[in-house]
Amino acid sequence: MEISKTSGNRDRPVGKASLASLNPSCWERLIFPDIKISYSILFLSNGGKTLQWFHDPKLERFIHQYQIDESHFSTTAFIKFVVNCSNGHATALSLPPCASETDLKYVSDVCGDLKAVGLPGDLVNDKSGVITELIGKWKRLEWLMLGSSYDLVKILSQISIHCKDFWGLRVSNADIFNDEAIAIVNFLPKIKPLILRKAEIDRDALMKLLQGCTELRVLDVSDCIGFSEDDGELLKLPSHITNFSCKGSNDDDFYEEDRNISYFRIGS
Repeated sequence: MEISKTSGNRDRPVGKASLASLNPSCWERLIFPDIKISYSILFLSNGGKTLQWFHDPKLERFIHQYQIDESHFSTTAFIKFVVNCSNGHATALSLPPCASETDLKYVSDVCGDLKAVGLPGDLVNDKSGVITELIGKWKRLEWLMLGSSYDLVKILSQISIHCKDFWGLRVSNADIFNDEAIAIVNFLPKIKPLILRKAEIDRDALMKLLQGCTELRVLDVSDCIGFSEDDGELLKLPSHITNFSCKGSNDDDFYEEDRNISYFRIGS
């Protein structure tokens, strides 16, 4: 799991000795890995097998502190353990693929100053209604990474109501058609980076984004389907966008999808 200091050298990985600190300022950026995979690897390493490329001091500390064996590991307990160390000071948090509704509600209650949130695709698909309800607690939210575009319109409508400083969105495995494009334009007037790599984007929807998102500075629609990267009409529109990428995009009906969720980094 990535845990970084946010004062002094921002986002610099904290050393192993510092990781033991209970100072909440050391726990402001909490990016969880795939805990189930990490946990399995950790136990294989402890069992004497050679997997030296993996090391997670926080997971080791949690297991040691609570004397947990492989059959009694709890993802929810581990998430609570880490979040509690922040003492409510976490400003950036990305939940793992195995996170539950219980985990989501807990971090929303404890972490009232979240500015950046990452939610895995399964959680978005299964609990989008819960997410829309909880957004009201994320008053300071600026950046959101979603592992799915399911119920995107409803999610963005709540952001427009509750999150006045919101400026960045990244969606994996997205399907962007007319309704989604209109929602992005209308509900996110201050949006500057919009990351929609490997999405299915209707050409007319992309036109709406290019014409309607007047403050966009970064738009990444690379490796998408639904439009062509050499579409001359589209390429004339993003003159106001400093960094526009549509490399690899085409209007074919099929491409081999890479559905792996990559966790957000603020500003990417």
